[in-house]
Amino acid sequence: MSETPTRTALRPTASGRLQAWLPRLVLAPSVAVSLFFVYGFMLWTFVLSLTSSRMLPSYDFVGFGQYARLMANERWWVASTNLMIFGTLFIVICLVLGALLAMLLDQKIRQEGALRTVYLYPMALSFIVTGVVWKWLLNPQLGIQAMVRSWGFESFEFDWIVDPDMAIYTLVIAAVWQASGFVMALFLAGLRGIDDSIIKAAQLDGASLPRIYWRVVMPCLRPVVFSAVMILAHIAIKSFDLVVALTGGGPGYATDLPATFMYTHAFNRAQIGLGSASAMLMLGGVLAILIPYLYSELRSRKHG
Repeated sequence: MSETPTRTALRPTASGRLQAWLPRLVLAPSVAVSLFFVYGFMLWTFVLSLTSSRMLPSYDFVGFGQYARLMANERWWVASTNLMIFGTLFIVICLVLGALLAMLLDQKIRQEGALRTVYLYPMALSFIVTGVVWKWLLNPQLGIQAMVRSWGFESFEFDWIVDPDMAIYTLVIAAVWQASGFVMALFLAGLRGIDDSIIKAAQLDGASLPRIYWRVVMPCLRPVVFSAVMILAHIAIKSFDLVVALTGGGPGYATDLPATFMYTHAFNRAQIGLGSASAMLMLGGVLAILIPYLYSELRSRKHG
């Protein structure tokens, strides 16, 4: 008995199977490259962190000995403390400044587009460029201090970049200058997405503009605040190029961050095992930020 036309039509053809598999075939090379060069090297770094590797990788396993050395290393604790100071100030100032700029632009002021471009432009620059420019501005012999003294204020001092106790704050200044415009754009997008009827109802109730923003608008922006904090924290943990361009980790190692610590020990001091251990702790810090963020996003989409 011959097959009916209906059964023949239901049988997948070769072109249909190819069309179904085509997206997978296109993505396969990218997935394979990512698995090998990203996750494969993460696994290799973890393996090296368990060895006594120095100038070249070796597989003389010492367990968690490198992590114990790391915890006993004074420079690592300086870098970790610097990260806490830098990260906290960077995130808080960017959030406050970005929110204020967004609220300013949300008032439908004139030349809003030009101002938005000016505020957002620094984010288009690399941290290397930002570091070099701010290194010139903060140089006591060339920058802000020299300019103010040329105006007649001979006692003016702004030499933070060469002061071991204050140099870490120069990183904050440069990073905030670059990232606050990006945070402003996030907040502005969130503000433009709020229903105007809520604000109008608060105005009819006699609430002042600052009170409306604090009591009505900001609670609606919690997802934006959460996303901004996650992004800024991620930037802070991975900060390397800004430190290298602006302070080089100095004076001494007063502005070391975990990223510069890892690079110095793994590539300059021939301590690959110790550098790998610090890299794994940095990865743990990034995952501690990304996992809650991804969980929150997936949960909101599921309930949405």
